[in-house]
Amino acid sequence: MNFGIVVFPGTWSDTDCHSAVTDVLGQQAEYVWHRDTDLSKFDCVILPGGFSYGDYLRAGAIARFSPVMEAVKEFADAGGLVFGICNGFQVLCEAGLLPGVLMRNDHLQFRCQWVNLRVDNADTKFSRMAQFGDVLKVPISHAEGNYFADSMTLAHLEANNQVVFRYCEPDATTTKQSNPNGSMNNIAGIVNAAGNVLGMMPHPERCCEPLMGGEDGAVIFQSIIDSISTRSNMATAGAGEAC
Repeated sequence: MNFGIVVFPGTWSDTDCHSAVTDVLGQQAEYVWHRDTDLSKFDCVILPGGFSYGDYLRAGAIARFSPVMEAVKEFADAGGLVFGICNGFQVLCEAGLLPGVLMRNDHLQFRCQWVNLRVDNADTKFSRMAQFGDVLKVPISHAEGNYFADSMTLAHLEANNQVVFRYCEPDATTTKQSNPNGSMNNIAGIVNAAGNVLGMMPHPERCCEPLMGGEDGAVIFQSIIDSISTRSNMATAGAGEAC
C-alpha cells in the first residue's frame, strides 16, 4: 500500500504519520507538498495535524485553497480513501469534503491528553478492524476541536451512521466529563456519506506501538490497509473473470 502524506506550511504531524505507516505497519509512504496536484500513485491520502498556514483566519481556512486540495477532492470523488487528522479534519471541513466545522474548545484551553473513543460504526473502511462499542485510547492535541453542525446536518449524520468515534468514559458511556472540547454529541470523528473520507480530532498515529504508551491507533491504520487490500483483491478477481 502506498500512502500520500500531505504537507502544508505549518504541518508538523507528517513525520509521525510517516513513521506509523512505514516503521510500525510496514507500508510505503511519501510526502506530498501542498503545491503537488498528482495523487494517482496513492491508495490513501492523509492530511496530518499541525497548524497549516499558521491557522490564520481560522484553522484550515487557508489550506483549503492549496493546489493539492483540488487533487484531494478529485481523489475522493473517484473513491480514494482520504484521512484527515486534527488539523487535517479542520481542512476537510473547510474544503467541504466533510460537513460541519471545528470551533474553539468550549473551555478556551489547548488540551493535550489521552481520551477514550467509542467505536460507534465498525462498518467503515477506517474502523472495520474494530468492533461496535470498542473503546480506543488515543491522545488529543488541539485548541479547536469543538465539532459543530446545524441541527439538520447533525440529524443527518446520526441517521446515516456517519459518526464513527465519540468521546467516552472507559466503560463506553458518553458523558460531558469525557468530552474534552465541547463537541456536539461527543463527536470525535465522522465519515462522509460515501464512507471514503474520515476526519477525526484525536491522533491515532501517536499510539500505534507500546513504546508510545498505547497501540489502539493502529486499529484505524490496519482497517485502512485491510480495506485497500480487499478492494485490490476484488479488482484482481474481477479482471480474472473478465478474461
